[in-house]
Amino acid sequence: MKIFLRHLVLCALPLGFGMGAGYGFTLIQGSCSAMVGPIFSAKCHGRQREYQIKFQLGGAAGGTLIAATLGTWLEHRRRRAVQRATPSGETS
Repeated sequence: MKIFLRHLVLCALPLGFGMGAGYGFTLIQGSCSAMVGPIFSAKCHGRQREYQIKFQLGGAAGGTLIAATLGTWLEHRRRRAVQRATPSGETS
């Protein structure tokens, strides 16, 4: 069960980072009509949506890199622990 939860957390990291980046963008960015006025707000809304998608993609990419690095480190750590547990003079 511990291994399953570890893999579940590692797989959820990119999703969490992407959602966090999208949410952060919406917090930073104000409404379109407040920024440019009611005349250009329709064009601004499409551009704002495009930038939000780019932020989410960047967040997911960053989460993927962190998950891959963390997974590699955990696997390396587990392999060293297994090697310490078995005597090195034993043949298999």
